[in-house]
Amino acid sequence: MEFEPFQRVLLTIEYDGSGFYGWQRQANFRSVQLEMERAVSRAVGRETTIWGASRTDTGVNAVGQRAHFHNYSTIPAEKFPFVLNTMLPPDVRVTAARNVPEWLHARFSCRGKVYTYRIHNSRHASAILRNWTTHIPVPIDENKMYEAAQRMVGTHDFGAFQAAGGTAKTTIRTIHGIDIAREGDDITMIVRGSAFLYNMVRIMAGTLIAIGQNRLSPDCINEALETQNRLVLGVTAPPNGLELTRIYYDLDGERAPGVAGYEEHAVLESKMENEMESEMENE
Repeated sequence: MEFEPFQRVLLTIEYDGSGFYGWQRQANFRSVQLEMERAVSRAVGRETTIWGASRTDTGVNAVGQRAHFHNYSTIPAEKFPFVLNTMLPPDVRVTAARNVPEWLHARFSCRGKVYTYRIHNSRHASAILRNWTTHIPVPIDENKMYEAAQRMVGTHDFGAFQAAGGTAKTTIRTIHGIDIAREGDDITMIVRGSAFLYNMVRIMAGTLIAIGQNRLSPDCINEALETQNRLVLGVTAPPNGLELTRIYYDLDGERAPGVAGYEEHAVLESKMENEMESEMENE
């Protein structure tokens, strides 16, 4: 069979997860991967598979999902956001595209990720923010959350922070930093790490919320890291508060600080370490 040349294209994708049963393609349910594959296949004129970096769950949002595909068409990579966004539903958008080397795989070449968890800490839920925040009506002390969160920074066995169904070969993970801040009724938690286990960030968030409400002691984190006992931690926080914010690769320009449209990330990303450990599993 004659070799057919192609370019490997890496996309950056934003989506509102409230209308999807997660990223991964599945029968009889709407998924982001399926919507992307339909649009790309239509654009390039042939059936095309999309490989995503993170298999986000039902209801999880993203502003920085990454995915690659093989482009056999003559469409330049930088034109794909304009082409695909005319074909995608309004709750999915491609925000950037670039050609990348053939060695790069969206999932397995990942060098680090940033997740954001948002809490609307008010007596009343927000109609506007309901799909992008978790509503917690009981007061939370964000300073207690932050102090407890620092116990998770570093390289640890996070086995207790993995939900049932996780398939990671190792539960050792490196967390580079956790920042927590309040603005009015809204608390934002930003977690930067090499890789994450299944539901890891949501378990971290649920545990820190309980600590911020004095329902759990911060010592539960140390006990969980030492014993891998899931039962000493808090509940898994709801998916709608979670956002996949950014994914990094060993590519030129990938260390630029900040995330477009989110001023707080520009400050936090400036503190990112120069090197992030390479691991293959993701949440």
